[in-house]
Amino acid sequence: MKLASLKHGRDGKLVVVSNDLAWCADATAVAPTLQAALDDWERVEGDLRNLATDLDHETIPMLRFHERQAASPLPRAYQWADGSAYVNHVALVRQARGAEMPESFWQEPLMYQGGSDGFLGPRDPIPLADEAYGCDLEAEVVVVTGDVPLGAGRDEALAAVRLVGLTNDVSLRNLIPGELAKGFGFFQSKPASAFSPVFVTPDALGDWWKDGKLHRKLMVDLNGQPFGRAEAGEDMTFDFGTLIAHAAKTRALGAGTMIGSGTVSNRDADGGPGKPVAEGGVGYSCLAEIRTIETIRGGKPETPFLKSGDTVRIWAEDDKHHPIFGVIEQIVGG
Repeated sequence: MKLASLKHGRDGKLVVVSNDLAWCADATAVAPTLQAALDDWERVEGDLRNLATDLDHETIPMLRFHERQAASPLPRAYQWADGSAYVNHVALVRQARGAEMPESFWQEPLMYQGGSDGFLGPRDPIPLADEAYGCDLEAEVVVVTGDVPLGAGRDEALAAVRLVGLTNDVSLRNLIPGELAKGFGFFQSKPASAFSPVFVTPDALGDWWKDGKLHRKLMVDLNGQPFGRAEAGEDMTFDFGTLIAHAAKTRALGAGTMIGSGTVSNRDADGGPGKPVAEGGVGYSCLAEIRTIETIRGGKPETPFLKSGDTVRIWAEDDKHHPIFGVIEQIVGG
């Protein structure tokens, strides 16, 4: 089952979306918003699935699904916590800074709590007040949970996953060092994120969702050129069950909690840093990673951060090369 929110007020208008993303049907008679559905999932899930079946059989009124009319499936959320499950990415960034990599980073996830009071839609521009902030894309996988009890273990946490999608977790890289130096974490350096037009129930992904990981390539284009083709199911040190359990260690998580994977990152076949797509590698899911590799190899970064007018495109494909979650496509600065 695929769900989306059309732009409508602060919390959107819930629709079910056909598997090919061409059509949608109004689901507000079942639940007015996606958050309302998540709050009452045990009661409404069956009705939503019946509606999705009727849509696929074309037995109910249908509307064309236009991704530009879609908000983030959750236009705002009670909680957005982003992990760093691909420790290869963390190791590269720290290596470029000359910083030691603590052994604990391989044993316990990193996680920060981001702003969730308003997300960007999948085709909304990326606001950028000053190019000197160092604007970066971060292509990630994201899950949405139901209620997760305090102290939940990995299996219980994984069973709470209701939906899977993608995000562009925008970062302002040049603001990060100053904020982290204060010892109190991200704030100004993490503006609003954008999410894929549709979120998908794990069962609808079949074998692509296994062991708490999405086993598909995460496709990233920058200004119309291939930039990233990383395998989301590979080199993921901490699966989503582990990430959710980490978040729930000392507090319960409410329905509608969103958990991000962190930047998807693959090692090269020889175990070293990844190569650009143009050189036969799988590329990168953020600019910071290619800049760190350039620094490691040549002493300084060459690739610039995003500038006004740049375009970012993020998606994942099925076996017929059709987008599974729709496409995040944003222009910087609008």
